[in-house]
Amino acid sequence: MKRFYLTAAIAAVTLALPTLPALAQTAEITVGITTTTTGPGAALGIPERNALEFVPKEIGGVPLKVIVLDDGGDPTTATTNARRFVTESKADVIMGSAVTPPTIAVSNVANEAGIPHFGLSPFPITPERMKWSVAMPQPIPIMGKVLYEHMKAHNVKTVGYIGYSDSYGDLWFNDLKAQGVPMGLTIADEERFARPDTSVTGQVLKLVAANPDAILVGASGTAAALPQTELRERGYQGLIYQTHGAASMDFIRIAGKAAEGVLMASGPVMDPEDQPDSALTKKPGMALNSAYEGKYGPNSRSQFAGHSYDAFEILKRVIPVALKTAKPGTPEFREAIRQALLSEREIAASQGVYNFTEKDRYGLDDRSRILLTVKDGKYTLAK
Repeated sequence: MKRFYLTAAIAAVTLALPTLPALAQTAEITVGITTTTTGPGAALGIPERNALEFVPKEIGGVPLKVIVLDDGGDPTTATTNARRFVTESKADVIMGSAVTPPTIAVSNVANEAGIPHFGLSPFPITPERMKWSVAMPQPIPIMGKVLYEHMKAHNVKTVGYIGYSDSYGDLWFNDLKAQGVPMGLTIADEERFARPDTSVTGQVLKLVAANPDAILVGASGTAAALPQTELRERGYQGLIYQTHGAASMDFIRIAGKAAEGVLMASGPVMDPEDQPDSALTKKPGMALNSAYEGKYGPNSRSQFAGHSYDAFEILKRVIPVALKTAKPGTPEFREAIRQALLSEREIAASQGVYNFTEKDRYGLDDRSRILLTVKDGKYTLAK
């Protein structure tokens, strides 16, 4: 298991976990992050980890100690990582993970321990997970609506669905039923596949036989390209819609020509250049993309890099408020962060403008979404 320390700069990987003092830390703010840098979800977790190179090293005059662990997309490993943050690192904040199932596991630990938790993937925030957890990605109903509205505007009447056979796939299929069907869409077929699967031929053949006007793919990362490619290879000519879980250059790289014409919900970080100067998301989006592409190359920007980057944009607002009433390393400080999350308004970040409330733990509105398509191997705004 790899562990990273980020203080004044990102340091080398260490394989052993150093012994931490039993007393609470007061000279620094500890942030524990579990994300997915290996396995099927690595295309999501690696940009999240990379973006940490461009976040502040101190907030409110207090140094940040950022500890990053890989969970491989496994909920059990993510749980172990989160418990280490609680017991060994005495974390003030926990973040993660890059995919939905381990994010749920991390949220459970954070809520048991009473530590603010920033989910870096969409996940169901149930009452037992609501007190301490917020989610950085856009909520699926906001992103789904822009897809269904585009379907209706383009005379789509029947929709096929293919998605993960896990909680992420469930979230999208349930939203299609909850929002899309009342808008007049009919679900022609539902197919599922596992994240590690290397073939979806059987599912795609059933979808092609059903011949819906459009197909929605409820998948993320590089795996989202699998049904995209198979559908085109099997002759499907209808519209294909992808979720914001697929919004990365890796999708185009893997899907190749099959990516042309895809319709994809995305956060504004994928195209801040075309936003009006008045958009609060433009400045942070440009800052992140400039730094990220400056190091990782042109067109390396990623929806997922925005999730971890934006979590620190929020901490820049809430930590100074919390420091007025409590010291890092204490339950009082964690509670002060939680309260500040709910009181601070219009927190501008690359992926949206956050306004968390007791009932809304996503805190985003329509400013957090755009609709992309792929033309000549590049993302562009869809019409």
